[in-house]
Amino acid sequence: MEFDKVIRERCAIRRFTNEQVEKEKLDKILEAGNLAPTAKNNQPQRIYVVQSEEGLNKIDEISKCRYHAPTVLIICINLDEVYQGEHGNTADIDASIVATHMMLEATNQGVDNIWIDLFDHIKIKEVFNLPDNIKPVALMPLGYRDNIGPSPLHNKRKDLEEIVIYI
Repeated sequence: MEFDKVIRERCAIRRFTNEQVEKEKLDKILEAGNLAPTAKNNQPQRIYVVQSEEGLNKIDEISKCRYHAPTVLIICINLDEVYQGEHGNTADIDASIVATHMMLEATNQGVDNIWIDLFDHIKIKEVFNLPDNIKPVALMPLGYRDNIGPSPLHNKRKDLEEIVIYI
């Protein structure tokens, strides 16, 4: 798919079928996250793929926003590898860039998705037994939409003049 089409068609889906994402497509999505730029190219991202019934049930206990997706990515940062600058670290920025790359590649592969921050970040570490140095940043449910399109607000955008300031 042309990039211009990908960025216009990508939307948050809040109801998925139970059809599993094909491994070939999932691999391309994960590879896009691997190719994402990170500060100093430290590549601190860690992506946990949840597809088992047990794992998905755990996600449901932690967040109401899985929307029945058959795959959920837990996008994390290894705090031992993240760039530490004078004014803080780049953990959330790195994770967000990785997530964006994966969302766009998912759309390119015809896989619907949504970016979720509505979950208990501490509990997910406990439930999935994540190491102390791993910081969960986002969940990304992946799958195929269940006869539902984007939110009516999806295409409502401010004019560039409202958001861009030349100085």
